[in-house]
Order: sequence, then C-alpha cells, then structure tokens
Amino acid sequence: MANIVALVPLRGGSKGIPDKNIRLLAGKPLCAWVLEAACLSGVFSKVVVSTDSPKIADVVRALGLAVDILERPAEYATDTASTESVMLHAASALAFDVLVTIQATSPLVLPDDFRQARDQFATGGFDTLLTAVRTKRFFWRDGGSALNYDPQLRPRRQDFSGSLVENGAFYFTKRSILEQSSCRLGGRIGIYEMAPETMAEIDEPEDWQVVERALRQRERQPLAAALRGLRLLIVDVDGTLTDAGMYWSADGDMLKKFNTRDAKGLQLVRQAGVEVAIMTTENSPIVTARIAKLGIDFCFIGVDDKRARLLELAETLNVGPAEMAFIGDDTNDLECLTLVGFSACPNDAVDAVKSVVHHICTLPGGMGAVREVCEMILEAKK
Repeated sequence: MANIVALVPLRGGSKGIPDKNIRLLAGKPLCAWVLEAACLSGVFSKVVVSTDSPKIADVVRALGLAVDILERPAEYATDTASTESVMLHAASALAFDVLVTIQATSPLVLPDDFRQARDQFATGGFDTLLTAVRTKRFFWRDGGSALNYDPQLRPRRQDFSGSLVENGAFYFTKRSILEQSSCRLGGRIGIYEMAPETMAEIDEPEDWQVVERALRQRERQPLAAALRGLRLLIVDVDGTLTDAGMYWSADGDMLKKFNTRDAKGLQLVRQAGVEVAIMTTENSPIVTARIAKLGIDFCFIGVDDKRARLLELAETLNVGPAEMAFIGDDTNDLECLTLVGFSACPNDAVDAVKSVVHHICTLPGGMGAVREVCEMILEAKK
C-alpha cells in the first residue's frame, strides 16, 4: 500500500448544529481533532479536506497543518448527497491505492488508531475496513427473537464476547472496490476495534457536551502526575485574573474586573497545600489591594523580568521547575510558561502562548479560566 490518502469530508450546510465542523470543541475547531490525528499518524501520503465552504477552507488552512483542500461541487454537498458520492469525486481528482475516509464527528480518534488499523488492513489482506466498538449488551428483533445470544443459555458478562457496533470513525477502501461498487465497504472486510468511549459521535446538539467531557478527561490524564506534584502556582493578572479590559471612572480612576470564582479557586488550592503567587508587569495599587484581600502573601507587581523573579521565588521556597505551574496569556509570559512543569492559558490568550502551553482553558481571562486550572489541580491531588 504505497499510497494511502486520507479524506475528511467537511460540508458547510450543517442544520442540527450550525457550522458544526468548525465550531470550537474543547478549545479547537471540531475538524482539527481528526486532522491533527491524521497528520501525526504518519500513515498518509496526503491528508485532504473535501468541502464546499470557503469559510471551512479558511479555518482548515489556519490550523497550519499539511492538509490539502479539495473544492467540492454543490451537487455533492446537499443534505441528501451520500458520503460515497464525495469519495467518488475525490477519486476522480486524487491518485491513491487506498482511501481512508475520516468523519470529523468522531474527534476521539487517535494517531495510533490509524497506525494500528493500517497494519491490520495490510496483514489481514482486506479490501475494505471499518471501525467498531465492542458492546456486551443483548440485542433483540422486533418480533421477539434474540439477535446475539441464546436466552436459554444466557451467558455471564465475563464469558460473553458481545457484538461489534460500527462507530463511523473512519473507513479504509481500496480504489478498485470503490470504483467497482460505488460503496465504501466490499470485498474482504476487516473490522478495527476501538476504545469504548469512541462510540460517541457528534450528530445532535446533546452529543456535544458528552464528547467535550471525554476530550477534556483524556487531555488531563497525562498531566495528572505533574499536577499532583505541584507546590507553587503563579498567576498573571491582566488577561488572566482580569478580562484584559481597561475601565475608567468619571473621575479618571482606572478600574479592573476580577472574578470571584477565580478567587475561591485560589483559596481552595492554597488550602490543598499549594502556594500561590501573583505576578504582573503593571505597577497597580488595584492589584495590590485585591491580592491583599485574598490573603495571598506573594504578590509581585511592576515585574520587568518575570522569569528572573520566578526563579528567585523558586529558590526562596526551595521549589523546582517541575513543581511549579504558571497561568498567563501574553508574550511576556512565554519564558515562564516554558520553564514550569505545568502551564496553562485562558481561551482568549494570544496564539504564541496557546502554541506552547500544556492546557488551554475553555474560558477567557477574568471569566473563570483560573478557577478551571485550580479545579484541575484539586482533582489531581485527591
């Protein structure tokens, strides 16, 4: 299989969830999850997005991935157009031996899923392959007959092999099968079994939160060890503890907007044994007053070199880089963010910051982003 091409159909006319394919899911456009996994897998000679929407094409290009755009004719982008019609259109424009059609509505797919499925497809001598999830539920026909077990010999769950349910994540299809049958499946069919949570697809609005929770949980798992070992949390102010807005009273006094939930999160983290420090380049008495009210001992204002001050504090507290976390939103936070064991930023941070942090919050600065990180720390330390 010298030439395996990935095809991601992204139609612009979603009705149930408007702009579904580019709507933000856990901090990224929905389509970004499968596109990143495909590009990282190393399986494909080319990753192609088929779309009728210039808006979607622009979002895909902005991801900065090695993805080609295939303009889809309007007749293949209607509510009744089949996935096979999109595949056949791609076949008329692309050279491939095997086409892997990936559904953006299955964002829980991982790069290793593509690698393992490719190996299974090759070694099994299959013509096509689908993805599925194993379930140990008992299924029945409408007429009252069992589909996948004998009621007279009802098996124990641990002895029951169950059934495989197609989850629609992706399909491997040889060109010859697609051209002969105009179908994604045919010939010798293989089944690649995926993790149970990948059964969730985004087809209805209520599916969105279910999948987002699964993505957030997966994202946090590798960070759990780092979060458990934290002893010091350093928080930027403007754009992190505040919304980055500059408010002025009629008397010309500058005001700042803080979030009470962020304050409660910092209190809970301190109660859990994590020291908290506030660090800002601005020399503001408003910040000093707010931090004093919160009872936080370490408040550094007017800091020109945050990294140097951070290292001084770490030495004072005898804390190593791996035991520190930093939350910031702008380029003057970059040196600190890349130094610590855990880094995070609000959802509205600048792109340069988003590209280096371990975690991008779901909420903007001053709107609960700091509380979100505090909750992650507290959860890890349970």
